[in-house]
Amino acid sequence: MTPLHIGIVGCSAEGAALCYRTICAEGSARLGGHAHPEVSLHTPSLAEYVRCLDAGDLDGVAGLMLASSRKLAAAGADFLICPDNTIHQAFDRVAPRSPLPWLHIAQVVAAAAAHRGFRRTGVLGTAWLVDSDVYPVALSARGLEAVRPSDADRDLVARIIMDELVAGVVRPASTAHLVAVIQRLRDRGCDAVALACTELPLVLDEGNSPLPTLDSTRLLARAALDRALAPR
Repeated sequence: MTPLHIGIVGCSAEGAALCYRTICAEGSARLGGHAHPEVSLHTPSLAEYVRCLDAGDLDGVAGLMLASSRKLAAAGADFLICPDNTIHQAFDRVAPRSPLPWLHIAQVVAAAAAHRGFRRTGVLGTAWLVDSDVYPVALSARGLEAVRPSDADRDLVARIIMDELVAGVVRPASTAHLVAVIQRLRDRGCDAVALACTELPLVLDEGNSPLPTLDSTRLLARAALDRALAPR
């Protein structure tokens, strides 16, 4: 059986690249040799997404996502994923008009949180994402609670993401700040933390996080592999 063709609607480079690499590497582990499902990736300039997000223009975000989805459909993709949590704010504007079905990154993370028995999940991501209802809605649908960091911690995490990690810059001092933010979420009763920015797994994992992590990038990649390899 030929695996389904995965289409990746990219936004920021580092997160999309990590998702792509995970699909290829773990696909090979499942299929043997150098095999993995066919994968196509499209992304416009990140500046176009940032401009829309700064303006609160979710219709503009949706338009960019739909443009990618049409190009990926033309390339032969069977379904779509987007390894960017922030732009899922526009998902409800995208899904009904998309030429292909999607997996929703926050729903994938919420399913993993429920499976692991977590009840109260801290949410780390960009300020746009943390201020949105993307994770509260997805987690509450599973009977789980989403906990936002304080405003000061939200702004600190957002700066590290947008000024450093999106550009592939890793600074030990910044990683220490992120670990401290997670510690404060643990002190508020969280039993897990969602790495709800696809660049955060570049510097955070079970080895240095004070809380168990929900790696949105790799969870989405694995869910895509499950879909691509499922019996039909």
